[in-house]
Amino acid sequence: MIRNCFIKLQILILAAAGCLFTVSCSQIDVYEKHTVIPAYEWQNSFSATGDFLITDTVSAYSIYLVIRHTDAYQYNNIWLNIGLQPPGDSMYIQKVNLSLGDDANGWEGSGMNDIWELRKLLNGEPRRFKQAGKYQFTISHIMRDNPLLHVMSVGLRVEKIKN
Repeated sequence: MIRNCFIKLQILILAAAGCLFTVSCSQIDVYEKHTVIPAYEWQNSFSATGDFLITDTVSAYSIYLVIRHTDAYQYNNIWLNIGLQPPGDSMYIQKVNLSLGDDANGWEGSGMNDIWELRKLLNGEPRRFKQAGKYQFTISHIMRDNPLLHVMSVGLRVEKIKN
């Protein structure tokens, strides 16, 4: 009786491990890159840059800005220049005023101790990329402070929307 229970337990563990292996090996259609801000002092001449590859122009994507800052960041918002360059084209730069929180409700996003991370949707609703290829991006701040203190990292996240 105990031996049968032990064998059933082993089979259950192997089945669970197999399911976990299958799930962990499935492709996640997400690109995310963070650039660490040196010494948490963001110079206005410093840009976070990166590139991502789009192969599927039929699916829609959501584009998020991801920013990490400390509790000591002194503003409720941040002004950014966000550039996106399609393959073989010019860089398109958009000026964005990103709300990070307010005095009544505190910081947006998730926090642990004095570190806050916020993921903000940039493109409103999911959109399709018109052409396949490598897209480049840049993110720089356009605040009056130079350096802008207490920003830890900034990055971009591109998620393919599942149908």
